[in-house]
Amino acid sequence: MDKKLVKAFNDQIKNELYSAYIYLSMAAYFEAENLSGFGQWMKTQAKEETGHAMKLFAHLIDRGARVELQAIPQPETKFSSAVEVFEKTLAHEKKVTAMINALYELTGKENDYPASILLQWFITEQVEEENTADSILQNLKKIKPDSSAMLMYDQVMGKRE
Repeated sequence: MDKKLVKAFNDQIKNELYSAYIYLSMAAYFEAENLSGFGQWMKTQAKEETGHAMKLFAHLIDRGARVELQAIPQPETKFSSAVEVFEKTLAHEKKVTAMINALYELTGKENDYPASILLQWFITEQVEEENTADSILQNLKKIKPDSSAMLMYDQVMGKRE
């Protein structure tokens, strides 16, 4: 693999692990707010993001490239509401989509077809990630934070596996 592409993949591994870290921070917020269903949803999301990092990790290893893990910044830890959390979730997923798109563009410039094929999976995944975050956000905007509907939605969110 081209050195620029290896560096970009290593950067994206860090970005995916940072995403997991963000979602764990959000899970901690929800747990502190006694919204364990939302907390469970975020913990599952964190595991999914770690899985994304490992797909990139495995690709580098399979291609004989060196994985170089990087420092992960501390995520935000204070949130004011579930709506704010999911506004930030959607914004973050849009940012990740832009990073994946830029990485895909680089694979095209480098004529790295195996990396392009791998990233097509990520592109499809990001459509789902943004759609899911937006759907949850729109639902949260319809209910009052202190209502029984919020507690019911918390139970629904906790069913994610």
